[in-house]
Amino acid sequence: MPKTKLNQNSDVFESFEPPHSTDGSYKGTMKQVEATQSYLKEKFDQEVIKVKTRLKEANIKVGIVVKNGSIQLQATLPLKPEDIDKKGTGTKQYSISLGIPANLDGLKTAEEEANELSRLTARKCFEWNDKYLGKRAKAAKEQIKTIFEILPDFEQKYFQTRKRTMKSEHTFHCHQDYLKRNIGLNTLVCQEEIFASLNKLEPKSSTLYNTVKSLKVFCKIFYLHIDLSAYAGKPIVQERNLPSDEEIIAAYDNFANYAATRKKTIKKTSLNSWKLWQWCYGMLATYGLRPRELFVNPDIEHWLSTNNINNTWKVDSETKTGSREVLPFYPEWMKLFDLKNPEYLQMLQEIVEDKKTFQDINTVRVNCSSWFRRVNIGFDPYDLRHAWAIRAHINGIPIKAAADNLGHSVEVHTEVYQKWFSLENRIKVMNFAIESKTLLKELFKENEMLKIEVEKLKLENQQLQINKKADS
Repeated sequence: MPKTKLNQNSDVFESFEPPHSTDGSYKGTMKQVEATQSYLKEKFDQEVIKVKTRLKEANIKVGIVVKNGSIQLQATLPLKPEDIDKKGTGTKQYSISLGIPANLDGLKTAEEEANELSRLTARKCFEWNDKYLGKRAKAAKEQIKTIFEILPDFEQKYFQTRKRTMKSEHTFHCHQDYLKRNIGLNTLVCQEEIFASLNKLEPKSSTLYNTVKSLKVFCKIFYLHIDLSAYAGKPIVQERNLPSDEEIIAAYDNFANYAATRKKTIKKTSLNSWKLWQWCYGMLATYGLRPRELFVNPDIEHWLSTNNINNTWKVDSETKTGSREVLPFYPEWMKLFDLKNPEYLQMLQEIVEDKKTFQDINTVRVNCSSWFRRVNIGFDPYDLRHAWAIRAHINGIPIKAAADNLGHSVEVHTEVYQKWFSLENRIKVMNFAIESKTLLKELFKENEMLKIEVEKLKLENQQLQINKKADS
């Protein structure tokens, strides 16, 4: 299957491959951010030199200066109306701010404006109008707009400083969705109205936390100064009831039961569609995958290969934390859930083969969740991932091994997944430890008794040998 195709942004990032945040941690994310920023700065500095060289070679009498996050024009111009001609030349060197941001797109604008200003001065028709006095930029800055009015530019500006990948598209659409749903399209982009929207959200909730994160990105992109420090702090963890192994196995049959009782008027092409979603259920339970890791460029050939003796599922590099091979927790669930049935894999191939963008993959993921509800599964697809993490801990799997299998760091594993380590699970772990210790003691005792028995047998054997010699 061909790699997922994305709406590529300009060729700025053509030679740049962002490091995958292979552990899902803050450090991993910051490593990616810092690498991108470093690349952009280097690229920007190179382009500044090129623009300055072109202006000089074209004998343009206007320069550019990068200052405080913006690009200014620098030129010798007629005096401003209020300025005094101290030198008697009638001219003075000015730095003109037109509100041009210091980025690669801003450089293109700055070069165009430098050429335009040079033409005006050469023809001696330059005038200090609102544009060059900075009044126009100031008025535009002071005009308060709604989220609806600004949002159309959000995507373009967001990907000016990020390579467009499956992961970055996912992140962007999450930011956009939080702004639409929780801030509101008709909300004015000012501190008072944004605070009013935030105050409607439940305090210390994950919804508030993620909305504030999205707002910070939004404000940074549009150079908006809104103090969100009052809403800082991580959310309070909500209680989450994760399914037991017995509940997971029992719920697997919900798909077949639903298919047996639903109306026969359904299209023939959709009659067996439930089998694919039942297969997804089994995969999520057995491997602890993120749902979209089933649908982004699945390597079905590897999955069905006879060389795949460890039954690993290959997660694609375009997913959240990059590529990895995932091992099953209970190998017996492979047969129990019939995970290598060619019929199901053919259905998977068909449903993802024309899915090339983040939105396409997200549609499939949402469909997976809706099937869980349709067949009355009492938990969400992601709960199967959390249950896998808890199961690994209960059964004594080393944290590093479990974290690697799930595709995140030990830090994330302990901080995020142990949140739902209930009293019942703690009892299981402690009982397991006590039983293991008791078993160890019993084995040690049995081993000591066997040693004594062996010594007795040795002595008996020696005595037999002595008696045999005496008889001869």
